[in-house]
Amino acid sequence: MRTILLSILLLWLVPLALAAPAGDGTLIDSMDQPDFSVPKEKAHIALVPGKIGNALKFSFDNDCQSVFIQGRVPGSPAWDRAAGFSFWVKGDGSDHLGGIEFIWNGDYGIRYGYAFPINNTDWKKIVVPWRDLIPEVGAMTQSVDPKSGNAPSKFGPIAFGKWWYWKDYAAHSYTVDDIRLEPGIKTDSRTSRPAGPPLARVRAKLKAGKPLTVVTMGDSLTDFAHWSNHDHNWPSLLAAQIKQKYGSEVTLVNPAMGGTDLRQNLVVLPRWTTTTPAPDLVTIFFGFNDLTEGMTPDAFRAAQQDAVDRVRRATGGRADVLILTPFPPVNAAQAAALGGFAAACQAAAQARNAGLCDIYRAVQAAPEADKAGLHAWDGVHLGLPGQQLVAQSVLNALEGARE
Repeated sequence: MRTILLSILLLWLVPLALAAPAGDGTLIDSMDQPDFSVPKEKAHIALVPGKIGNALKFSFDNDCQSVFIQGRVPGSPAWDRAAGFSFWVKGDGSDHLGGIEFIWNGDYGIRYGYAFPINNTDWKKIVVPWRDLIPEVGAMTQSVDPKSGNAPSKFGPIAFGKWWYWKDYAAHSYTVDDIRLEPGIKTDSRTSRPAGPPLARVRAKLKAGKPLTVVTMGDSLTDFAHWSNHDHNWPSLLAAQIKQKYGSEVTLVNPAMGGTDLRQNLVVLPRWTTTTPAPDLVTIFFGFNDLTEGMTPDAFRAAQQDAVDRVRRATGGRADVLILTPFPPVNAAQAAALGGFAAACQAAAQARNAGLCDIYRAVQAAPEADKAGLHAWDGVHLGLPGQQLVAQSVLNALEGARE
């Protein structure tokens, strides 16, 4: 009789288990209905089987720049009580990224971006603490925080897509299910701050002639696709110098994007961390675009510190980080303004015990007769002597000179 009763009880409990909610947080969107707003071109939506019930498949055509599929559920007071949000995603197996966009308080000048991999073809849960939403507009500095920043309750509906700065607009698709708030998210509070010299591991590998993997984050001064870097570029010159002097083979990973600023590159950090999770060195070289978009030196210092933190978290502390101060242009006013940004880089490197390569100082210290050749014809980008100066300065920093 006891066995029969137990069997009946189990049969009664199984349907309840199947009907149980998929998560503990408040549901934002079950994705059971195709109630998103879809643009007329370049994007499509389909109702498909999901992780729980139905799900929505988002498909984007080639050249899908600034194309968004828009939800209809805005933030609410419950969002301020949550630690972040989560969703399930099934990717198309490609190395493209999916993108999320939030507009704060109806102001398109206050936008936050988030990127997630879609190289998985099975369901994967993505958990996003509020801190991982990154400001992506000019002088905007406010973080997302219910207590000390911009409250998530003032977010508009979630949108899926990519802004202009992503630079990757190939056709791609992914399926999303069960977007919900997360009442608590366990985050990695470790800083992975080196106890000793910030570039000690790279320096040791150089001395031993071991191979190096170097990720060069940056704007058009570093982007291989930019016209000023087609014939010569400082990362390749650096790799050749290292090979010649130490015998180390250097693998370059270049995610730099012309026309972008530091924080926009932080949004798309998964572009290289998913394929290169443990590089030996990550260089961070920005400044001019941040200045022209209205960022202040104080905000740039905070962004640099945040960049070091995010790179270390993304690489599990396995990468040494080197901050390069800005390359000053010919324009005297802009060059003077970037002096404050150089000081901000120095302060950020000291605060986070990161490596520092003072490009700004190296340019200022160059003989006047040599300065004209440092720039390309536009007075902003690098001529060959400028490329050589940056490469040599980085090598000096790796070797411990003026660190």
